[in-house]
Amino acid sequence: MKFHDEIMRRRTFAIISHPDAGKTTLTEKFLLFGGAIQVAGAVKSNKIKKSATSDFMEIERQRGISVATSVMSFEYNGILINLLDTPGHKDFAEDTYRTLTAVDSVILVVDSVNGVEDQTRRLMEVCRMRDTPVIVFINKMDRDGKNRFDLLEEIEKELNIQLHPMTWPINSGKEFKGVYNLYDRNLRLFAANTKAEAEDSIAITDLSDAVVEEMLGTTDAAILREDVELVDGVNGELNAADYLAAKVSPVFFGSAINNFGVKEMLDTFIRIAPTPQSRETSARKVDVEEPKLSGFVFKIHANLDPKHRDRIAFFRVCSGRFERNKYFHHVRLDKDVRFSNPYSFMARDKSVIEDAYAGDVVGLFDTGNFKIGDTLTEGEDFYFTGIPSFSPEIFKEVINKDPMKTKQLEKGLLQLTDEGVAQLFTQFGGTKKIIGCVGELQFEVIQYRLLHEYGASVEFRALPFYKATWLTSDDDKKLHDFVRFKQANTALDKDGHDVYLAQSEWFLNTEISNNPDIKFHFTSEIHKVE
Repeated sequence: MKFHDEIMRRRTFAIISHPDAGKTTLTEKFLLFGGAIQVAGAVKSNKIKKSATSDFMEIERQRGISVATSVMSFEYNGILINLLDTPGHKDFAEDTYRTLTAVDSVILVVDSVNGVEDQTRRLMEVCRMRDTPVIVFINKMDRDGKNRFDLLEEIEKELNIQLHPMTWPINSGKEFKGVYNLYDRNLRLFAANTKAEAEDSIAITDLSDAVVEEMLGTTDAAILREDVELVDGVNGELNAADYLAAKVSPVFFGSAINNFGVKEMLDTFIRIAPTPQSRETSARKVDVEEPKLSGFVFKIHANLDPKHRDRIAFFRVCSGRFERNKYFHHVRLDKDVRFSNPYSFMARDKSVIEDAYAGDVVGLFDTGNFKIGDTLTEGEDFYFTGIPSFSPEIFKEVINKDPMKTKQLEKGLLQLTDEGVAQLFTQFGGTKKIIGCVGELQFEVIQYRLLHEYGASVEFRALPFYKATWLTSDDDKKLHDFVRFKQANTALDKDGHDVYLAQSEWFLNTEISNNPDIKFHFTSEIHKVE
């Protein structure tokens, strides 16, 4: 029974959005409610020296953006919440897409001023592919933004989802007066910089009550009554089953930086959000209540603590119970491994745990055994499916500016590309190193981290490649000849697989039609199930 109860009290979700919509600020407020932190940091302001709890890399603190997913666990009202704060910047979308495979639901933050932006669309496509339940939080209501009805219409149309308002705003910008909770039927008045504990909601059984005029004034009271009648008439009660089936998304209005409207969302979230779900694998569907452990690695982070050179693999438990010091089967390496110090996280702070259940994210010390997508089981051989890998779009050669630090550079490149944000290709017997990324900003992060974490100074030279494709063939000789003839355009990835780097789409199509015996693959996934 305890086993079932432990699973039922867990909620694992990611916060996603376009950069600057207020994701990290919202994360901070959640932690504040959970009692996990005492003071929330500001992500942007230079005056405030305290930076956001979930931005734990030095570069994140300097630039005020999140460049890596951070994991936080905290308790709220008896529910154990595993919260993954993802980077919003499109250059780090790969990290976000992988994180979405490790969660059961999502909170999407939309900026009321800018509405739906490109990155939001992409992220929603991934959620829809996986039928992930989504709650929408419309942030920055204390700024002059779009009309609330127009905004809802835009979100529905652009993201192709059906919305169901759970709270309703009274004005916006300087005139913002608060939100009316359509579910609990109470009114919460807005005051900037409200403390997390401040309870100033007024229960209103009937909106026609004269107290509404006293609180809001005649005009706003009339508008609120009209709006609520319209919204209630169209939507009625929220059907939780439709939300869980990803057909309907509950919507909340608020201002994360002023801690307003966040508690309503958190209370609703723990009431309706899905508990850990069963998952598909290459062999069968793994039921979440199975007694044997299974789970997968969805992220690797080198140098969580730069002083200790530690590498942590983020492991999502999918079934069974993870125990400290117990041997588990590493499917890809076909060997048994055990972990004496498994961690649970509070961003950069970590604490050793004895056990973990389905839905939990555990940090495992890694000495180079793990890759993204690796599976741990209690003896069975299978892989969890649907963990994406991308073909890079920008390629640059690594130029070593300090030959005395060659060893540190090699180590740094291997460890940082293990994290999955970039891919490493080598040409000409290992002398020429090429890094492939999805976005330009990743090169800056790699350059910064190589220098500050490994002491290796590098610069990058852009290369004229258009795409990387992985090569396989049943005829080894033909593959060998192709690689020899195309030496300037072929390389090895870090697992020793042959890769063809095409200069353009035309070159790629020509090679594909000229070499029918060689298969060209656009992701490195093909090598997972060998």
